[in-house]
Amino acid sequence: MRTLFGLFLGALVFTAHAAPPIQRLSLPPGFHIAVYSDDVPGARELARGPDGTIYVGSNNGRVYALTDRNHDGRADTVHVLARGLRNPIGVAFHHGDLYVSAVDRIVALRDIADHLDDPPKPQLVTDRLPDKSHHGGKFLAFGPDGKLYVPVGAPCNICAPPLPFAALWRMNPDGSHRELVARGIRNTVGFDWQPGSGKLWFTDNGRDMMGDDLPSDELNRVDRLGEHFGYPYCHQGDTPDPEYGKGHPCKDYAPPAAKLGAHVAALGMRFYTGTMFPARFHGAILIAEHGSWNRTKKSGYRVMAVRVKGNRVLQQVPLVTGFQQNERAWGRPVDVLPLPDGSVLVSDDLAGAVYRVTYSPPH
Repeated sequence: MRTLFGLFLGALVFTAHAAPPIQRLSLPPGFHIAVYSDDVPGARELARGPDGTIYVGSNNGRVYALTDRNHDGRADTVHVLARGLRNPIGVAFHHGDLYVSAVDRIVALRDIADHLDDPPKPQLVTDRLPDKSHHGGKFLAFGPDGKLYVPVGAPCNICAPPLPFAALWRMNPDGSHRELVARGIRNTVGFDWQPGSGKLWFTDNGRDMMGDDLPSDELNRVDRLGEHFGYPYCHQGDTPDPEYGKGHPCKDYAPPAAKLGAHVAALGMRFYTGTMFPARFHGAILIAEHGSWNRTKKSGYRVMAVRVKGNRVLQQVPLVTGFQQNERAWGRPVDVLPLPDGSVLVSDDLAGAVYRVTYSPPH
């Protein structure tokens, strides 16, 4: 979709910029990565409609829809569904409607699949969310219970804010009956439900300014409603906060299922439910690591696969690396989305792209 000049026409957007250097990326043998679309500036959360349309939130006020009408594994059309929203990073598709986060509110684009070229005006679902911009972007997902799950991050690096901050909530699709799911969460930008057990797992970003190697980002599992995961008192399950930890022993809080590494900025995560990838990836958690900003040597900037068995984390292995070389980043993964054919999409808000990861046995 690259052109020699910028052009805006109806709901389609074409821009002039260099193609992402995906030849720099490394994957395990048999895995391949290709550009699905490189015309989605600020691409953040991904969602899929039943007809195969891919919806993309962004950090630039826009919401996109990508269509691959000739089924060649690359989007042939980019639709702009909304403009001027406040940090609409989160998108979730539900019963024909696209739900979009916008910091202090959630809106819906009704019957969106039939209106990609003439998108409807966003309809308010709820405006009962804090308007703080710090950690104000919200990943969205509908759970197996039909509820809309919405995080509210801490409005700071480290502080002890009252609820509804530093927590994960769920509500009815119309915005009613808000209920606490988990608390003590600094900022989750990715969660999913484990096939079989139905348990909710989520990533959480650790605090800054405790040095290069502390604390680790977390992979967590919710075992009971209202569970407390430690923020701001305890980090990574075993490290008291130097400012808020006194009188709040780590044993009082739920420990992480796994430590993911300091400052990797673990964001979007999904369970891999396909069969295209080798058996060792079946049921694994795929995590997009956006990458560090305040570490002497960069960490993250990759897609990881976390193998799990029931409640136990077995192994963490890289799936896609190479978004930064020699301490210079050209891409920053944000979200992962397994598709029905077993391939996986990866969004990148720095390169403004979505990639597709596939597998075929090496010869």
